Amino acid sequence: MSTFYPLATSSWDHLEVDAIQKVIKTGMFSMGPQVAECEKKFAEYLKSKYCVMVSSGSTANLIMVASLFYRKDNPLKRGDEVIVPAVSWSTTYYPLYQYGLKLKFVDVDLETLNFDLVALEKAITPNTRLIMAVNLLGNPNDYNKIKTLILNKNIELVEDNCESMGALLDKKQAGTFGKMGTFSCFFSHHISTMEGGFVSTEDEELYHILLCLRAHGWTRNLPKHNHVTGVKSDNAFEESFKFVLPGYNVRPLEMSGAIGIEQIKKLPKFIETRRKNAETFVELFKNDEDLIIQKEIGESSWFGFSFVIKESSIVDRLKLIEYLTKNGVECRPIVTGNFAKNEVVKWFDYEIHGELKNADHVDQYGFFVGNHQVTMTDQIKKLRDLIYTGTKNSI
Repeated sequence: MSTFYPLATSSWDHLEVDAIQKVIKTGMFSMGPQVAECEKKFAEYLKSKYCVMVSSGSTANLIMVASLFYRKDNPLKRGDEVIVPAVSWSTTYYPLYQYGLKLKFVDVDLETLNFDLVALEKAITPNTRLIMAVNLLGNPNDYNKIKTLILNKNIELVEDNCESMGALLDKKQAGTFGKMGTFSCFFSHHISTMEGGFVSTEDEELYHILLCLRAHGWTRNLPKHNHVTGVKSDNAFEESFKFVLPGYNVRPLEMSGAIGIEQIKKLPKFIETRRKNAETFVELFKNDEDLIIQKEIGESSWFGFSFVIKESSIVDRLKLIEYLTKNGVECRPIVTGNFAKNEVVKWFDYEIHGELKNADHVDQYGFFVGNHQVTMTDQIKKLRDLIYTGTKNSI
């Protein structure tokens, strides 16, 4: 069976291959100058002060959460309450569990697929110390509203922006609204470095903590004057194996950095093309009688195109997906659907705020298809025809 509408396609050409070959010729594959240059270029793209590259978006979430426990003033502690949306990827939640935080699952909006802001406001209590906002499928949250909700409260905001690189709200990059934001460079994402991710921040202390946590918890990668140890010795031998934080090895490879440099150059064009594809998609599907499509907040970077079967519809999702798959369209659930339904949460300290009605509906009646960095006008038009026929056949 041929797939005319794959979930993702390669964003590489000869430039990425050439970049890999240049690294191979050096014989040095561990994190080095290519990673440092990639971090610099990505920080410039975001208009962010600091950027730390890591091995994946998942490990970006890991050290982002961890870093909040090691700052000098007002650190997080085990048992603190963190609010999370009920629809996201697994590694949004796992670092929070691993660091002993209490998760509070809050419902999502059926149209934006991000936080239901009414439910979020009601979920905030004096015990809330952290909000992990997730920008789903390229769509930013309404950070103007969220920041109003936490104004003058002892609540930190961080962003899992792994699906929304290049998204904008009021011309500001998603992933830069909170204290920190994370990004992913997996194959199907906006840029690809094979595996890879970033953490961005404006906070120099957190930046230094992130540098330390990324590589074994040692001091080697810290600047001489830093917020973790104060002042480093000038003796490189003394500092080579000096450990100060319980860190990890989540360093990216030098090849990933080299690839990232080339991909970041292409990123503005990739986002522009994805948005043009989205214009076609929205125009064709905005008035569908059976399906809800994602409502854009700000300027989405349109990771993919989601569909949620309306409550009033009698379309059978499994039959529709079977029909689309048979006709060459790759389909996936909307991330994990309602994550709180998964057996793994038995290990969590968690609670569910109110009902997760919309998350359950997304879980049972949602799916998404891909959006790519190349023009897809013909594929989207054919998708419209297939969806029309498929919905009629699946009633």
